[in-house]
Amino acid sequence: MTSALDSATAGGSAEEVDGLDAIMRLGGEELRERMVRTERHLESVTAQAGAPLASHANATVTAGGKRLRPLLVVLAAESAGGPPNTPDGEERLVRAAVAVELVHSATLVHDDLIDGAQLRRGRPTVAATAGRQVAVATGDLLFSRAFAELARNEDPAQLSALSEASSALAEGELLQREDAYASHVAVERYLRRCELKTAALFEAACRLGALTAAEGSSALADALGAFARRIGLAFQMLDDVLDVSGPVERTGKSRGTDLLDGTVTLPFILAREREPELAAFDMTSLHGPRQAEELCERIAATGALNEARELALAVVAEAKAALPAVLPDGRSALLDLVADAVVERYR
Repeated sequence: MTSALDSATAGGSAEEVDGLDAIMRLGGEELRERMVRTERHLESVTAQAGAPLASHANATVTAGGKRLRPLLVVLAAESAGGPPNTPDGEERLVRAAVAVELVHSATLVHDDLIDGAQLRRGRPTVAATAGRQVAVATGDLLFSRAFAELARNEDPAQLSALSEASSALAEGELLQREDAYASHVAVERYLRRCELKTAALFEAACRLGALTAAEGSSALADALGAFARRIGLAFQMLDDVLDVSGPVERTGKSRGTDLLDGTVTLPFILAREREPELAAFDMTSLHGPRQAEELCERIAATGALNEARELALAVVAEAKAALPAVLPDGRSALLDLVADAVVERYR
């Protein structure tokens, strides 16, 4: 396995793993065991899908990743007293964590297809390897497996949480397509898009964790969900900074890939406000990685990257301040570290 979880628990030294390394060490053996069970079950679920799609689905989920969303599921459950002490209690938690990651993986496959991306985490995408039709089917398979897993928990509230997040993902994608190559996109509209496309699934992760817990309540699920929503928003904001700052060795994709696809992101919005020539820039004039990189250099020269980063850091601070005071000290500290791990991606 090559996920950040494995690197962290094995003492990996990659920058993006540092925060997860601390979380796994401080979380103790129980947290580690739950995450390992989640990883194994994730692999098993996709491997059972049957040829030929199983190989593509399995390759997608084992290609790496930070597993932040499953980690939030587990930490939220532990913050609410842990899963019930029943034969099925631990399995219900693992199924919820796996369901969230499967939905996330499905969106990556579909996003790569829509964006025409050739690389994901430094590896060829499903679309690049097997073509459009296989990529569509692989993403659909991952979505269906997610809900099949969660349905085994027999809890309508859990299914509702994940289905609402999935609907938000689709709405966010449609909004992004509507804004493609737009000459003027307001910051507020950009943030709304980020909430739909990214933050909603972070929120669902914490909601699901609380709902699987022995002492979970709707009030605690709401509070943890609000924390995770802010973390997800900051995550996307910083991801858009990384698209401009690069490099490919760190991000697994060429600089300006999103801009080349016509996606108007926060650094570009802020740079337009700083440089009149960029305000009149026609994004449809970008025709390759070299031109996209040149645009990234122009954006960076305005100081917009630092401004975008500061805005994201403010959102992270809001998330930490919003954590319920009733959480166990240990788990509250670990959720703080999750917030810090989001920031570490930029450093």
